[in-house]
Amino acid sequence: MGDTGGLSSVPRQDPEPAPMPRIALYTLTVCLLAVAAAVVSFVQGSWLGIVWVLLAGLSSNMTWYYVKRGKTPRNGSVTS
Repeated sequence: MGDTGGLSSVPRQDPEPAPMPRIALYTLTVCLLAVAAAVVSFVQGSWLGIVWVLLAGLSSNMTWYYVKRGKTPRNGSVTS
């Protein structure tokens, strides 16, 4: 008669995960370098390490954004 909307008997396989976008690797590198600079600054007794911690937080958020953006499928829309 018609489609009942039931689940298909064929298991659906997810495609291979996309590789990490290059900009995400760059922001991850900046994050790691900022953490290292913050540690060095604090060990030397400088309060400039606070700026490095803030930069590490910003670049960490950018890394997560670009990783998640790279995993979402694109449908060709301008707004997506």
